[in-house]
Amino acid sequence: MNRTQKLLLISDLLVLTGFGLVTPILAIYINDVQGGDVLAAGLASTLFLLTKSLVQLPFSQFIDRRRDKARWLLLGTGLITIVPMLYIFIDHIYQVFLAEILYGLGSGLAYPTWMGLWSANLNKGQEGFEWSVYSTATGLGTAATAAAGAALASIVGFTSTFVFTSLMCALGSGILLILEREGSEG
Repeated sequence: MNRTQKLLLISDLLVLTGFGLVTPILAIYINDVQGGDVLAAGLASTLFLLTKSLVQLPFSQFIDRRRDKARWLLLGTGLITIVPMLYIFIDHIYQVFLAEILYGLGSGLAYPTWMGLWSANLNKGQEGFEWSVYSTATGLGTAATAAAGAALASIVGFTSTFVFTSLMCALGSGILLILEREGSEG
């Protein structure tokens, strides 16, 4: 793997596994929010996935023509990083819905950009292996943080878990600054 791939993988691991801390507890958290229930948790997830899906297709065509991909990836992951901090201040389910829409927007910007950068840096003849390294690393990382997030939330509560998630995402976004700086120098 080349340097760009390593930076992309580390960044994505931090962002994805950071959110892995929140994923298993979000429905329980939503149930405790005013107006929140099982249906609201499902609607929140739907809003995230719908927003991401509607944004990423047209955005992927835009980003494929751009040279400043790292900046757009940084913007997307920056939006994702904000979401766990928003959860701390939420008192009503509509605010959860807005946070999930923001998460979908950030993901819709980040994922096609990340995939394009990753694909452009694959080593010829090792594409399957390098995609498998990515898939295995993020799968194992997310599995580990799902258990860790549930444990963390049960021990220190939702707020600390959300702060820690945001810090992991911010660290992942920070790594992208290296890519962005190298891209602007090159």
